[in-house]
Amino acid sequence: MAEIGKNIDLAARLLLEGKLVAIPTETVYGLAALATNEKAILKIFEAKQRPHFDPLIIHVHSLNALEPYALLENNLMKRLAEAFWPGPLTLLLPKKESISDLVTSGLPQVAVRIPNHTMTLSLLEKLGGPLAAPSANPFGYVSPTQPGHVNAQLGDKVDYILDGGVCDVGLESTILGIEEDKICVYRLGGLAIEEIEKVAGKVHFHLNLSSNPLAPGQLKSHYSPLKTLLVGDLKLLIDQHKHKKLSILCFGKSDLPINHHQILNLSPNGEPREAALNLFKYLRLADESDSDLILCEILPEEGLGRAINDRLLRASNKT
Repeated sequence: MAEIGKNIDLAARLLLEGKLVAIPTETVYGLAALATNEKAILKIFEAKQRPHFDPLIIHVHSLNALEPYALLENNLMKRLAEAFWPGPLTLLLPKKESISDLVTSGLPQVAVRIPNHTMTLSLLEKLGGPLAAPSANPFGYVSPTQPGHVNAQLGDKVDYILDGGVCDVGLESTILGIEEDKICVYRLGGLAIEEIEKVAGKVHFHLNLSSNPLAPGQLKSHYSPLKTLLVGDLKLLIDQHKHKKLSILCFGKSDLPINHHQILNLSPNGEPREAALNLFKYLRLADESDSDLILCEILPEEGLGRAINDRLLRASNKT
């Protein structure tokens, strides 16, 4: 198991030595390596067993720190950066030669964000350069939202876990890019579409569901528990599987039969933000239980509900 601590100086030293450090952000914990060190980046892919065609996100501490690595020239993208950074927003930007094709999977754009976490911002400022940091979990599995999750999954493959507490948002960042002067959504995430449209106008959706992603987090199957997850009308699903032991993820007021089932309410008050914060934690609890099957309902398609539904559908075996 890896050491868990709050020593930013130690984390910086290990990263400069080409080692892997799990870092906290407001979204989920990331598995970080120096974005300019190809050997260290390869360790990320190896530790996660992540395919090399799935690009990584780089993290910087300020707009000025971004300048050597990517071009932020489009006015709409500038407005979004100024409005939402630091925060759960990733922008696809034209990359500069200082960023390896290994980071971008050969694509001409690099995914960049400024995380809203004081500990990681301090670490980035101390390093001076960017960190490549996908979620700190085995590829395709549920993302970690606290240090113990990282240790349970990758403790033997990471050199240090920087303890920043429980993540505030609990969902990966929203990813945006530009196509034909229009803002395109490549991944739904912790920043609601409604907030984005207040700044940039109507957005277009390019939510790839294939094995040829244009941005991180676009694969058809992702964020999955080991147990079978079914998503849909809970009462119908419970009736269909009534002879099995179930873990049930619900939302809002619920009159579900408890019986011998595990009931995990993402938000008893029907708050999508609370549901986002609990989603990965509850999927993990259900996966670690003695249940035969995990069931979950779809949330209202608004605000962060869209991003939660996206994660559930990518994680599910059947909809």
